[in-house]
Amino acid sequence: MRIALFVTCLADTLFPEAAKATVRLLERLGHEVVFPQDQTCCGQMHINTGYPDDALRLVRRHVRTFAPYDVVVAPSGSCVGSVRHQHAMVARGAGDERLASRAEEVARRTYELSELLVDVLGVTDVGAFYPHRVTYHPTCHSLRMIRVGDKPLRLLRQVRGLDLVELPQAEQCCGFGGTFAVKNADTSTAMLADKMRHVLSTRADVCTAGDSSCLMHIGGGLSRLRAGVRTVHLAEILASTESTGNSAEQAQRDGVTA
Repeated sequence: MRIALFVTCLADTLFPEAAKATVRLLERLGHEVVFPQDQTCCGQMHINTGYPDDALRLVRRHVRTFAPYDVVVAPSGSCVGSVRHQHAMVARGAGDERLASRAEEVARRTYELSELLVDVLGVTDVGAFYPHRVTYHPTCHSLRMIRVGDKPLRLLRQVRGLDLVELPQAEQCCGFGGTFAVKNADTSTAMLADKMRHVLSTRADVCTAGDSSCLMHIGGGLSRLRAGVRTVHLAEILASTESTGNSAEQAQRDGVTA
């Protein structure tokens, strides 16, 4: 299958290992991954902060860039949620019904990584090896907006060497929420403290999720505590094998938190 990678802003600018791991994983499974060069931000942050005109231009570009592809994947439930639930809304708000229809067509072919693996490619065992104690945080957009359900957990349970431990109060928000963490810093910090307490109670080596944004928030808090718990994107775990080595471990040696 020929799959277009929608890389997302955070992966492009701060956490490229999540995108690289997505490519390695899908190519290992026998698929061709292409990177459309004209892609930019999907416009989620513009929509959420009240800049519909700026968002409209980004929606037009996103639709034009990804319309030629039958399957699009992103290592982000948040950005996939925006493509599915906001792009057509923005277009209709601007009175552009043709763009709205095209946006809906692209949205129907756009998947978060775990959705693509389980629902489209029909695999849960991707041949991964990751000998660590891991807990999984279901991010709000993946859980409540695109409803990936237990797909990430089904994938993690098939990873050899991985000890998966349940995260208490897993469905509680970590407190990031994009600009929410800036505009409501005290509330965000309190929510983060609850999330970190639950993560630490699992005695996990690694906290994983499908969104780099939430991992950035949780990882930042854990690093300030010097807790010794790392945050690693789901894609990096699934891409890890005995033969290729552990990209997350390399990133840690290089001083990078995924």
